Formats: sequence, C-alpha cells, structure tokens
Amino acid sequence: MLEIEKSGERWERKYFSRSIGRRVEGEKISLDAGVSVRGSLRLVDAYLQAGLDALGDATRMAIFQKLANGPYAVNELAKHLPVSRPAVSQHLKVLKDAGLVTDMKEGTRRLYRLDPEGVARLRAHFDEMWTKAMSAFKDVVETPPPTGGKHGKHSRSSRRS
Repeated sequence: MLEIEKSGERWERKYFSRSIGRRVEGEKISLDAGVSVRGSLRLVDAYLQAGLDALGDATRMAIFQKLANGPYAVNELAKHLPVSRPAVSQHLKVLKDAGLVTDMKEGTRRLYRLDPEGVARLRAHFDEMWTKAMSAFKDVVETPPPTGGKHGKHSRSSRRS
C-alpha cells in the first residue's frame, strides 16, 4: 500500500506492507511537490492508473459492477457474463492486481469482493476532478461578460472582398 503525506514543501511517499499493515523499513522516498516522471508527464499514483486502465474493459467493468452487490465466486460471476469461467478468472486477476478486488477462501472456493481501499482511491480521484470542474464552471458563470467589442468576430464591413 502506498501512502503520500505532505511535509512542508515536500511530498513523502511511504510504502506499507499490505498483508501485515505496517511500514516496511527502508522504503521511504521523499519527492518534491512539483516532481514529474519525465518532462511534462506528472507523477501519478500507479494503483489509480492501473484501476482506471482495468475498468476500461467492458467485461471487467461488468464484473466490478456485479461485485458492488457483494462477494461472488468465479462460477457465479461467469453465469451472468458472456465469457468463459477461465476468462472471468483472468479478468479478476487484472482487477486484483489493480487493487480493486480482493479474494478470500471460503471452503473449497474463492470469493471475490471489491477492495474498499481501491474503490476509495477511485472515488477520491473523481471527487477531486468533480470539485475542480465545478469550481471552474462557477468561475465562468460568475465572471461578468466583457464589455464592448464583438467578442473576437469581424464585422461584415471590415472583411475584405
């Protein structure tokens, strides 16, 4: 699991062991707030990007939506989808690797469910985007229109024939 904290003007990324829930020593990386991976490409949360990429597939999105209703075994999911059971297993692996799904053993089968951390990460991302979009919309709506002029359009009399 990755945790990001702001410390003054620097962002600190700390990696935690997901299975034991504590900080793994020696894996702390400090980054400047304006860091980029390369040129103008901003550093992004790898789990967020993997989650968005995973949900870009229609079958995985259908599985994700089905799991929102509760835990399911692979066979139960395959009954509701136009793909084979092995294909459902492969899609679940992609969703699990993206941090959106977890599994647990129950008897002789595995039950898959949404990972609350992964869903929270996606929700936080879209909440932030929505807040920025609504703020920009509010700024446009509340800004008075410019006075005078033709808003950059030429009048007929000023055009060349």
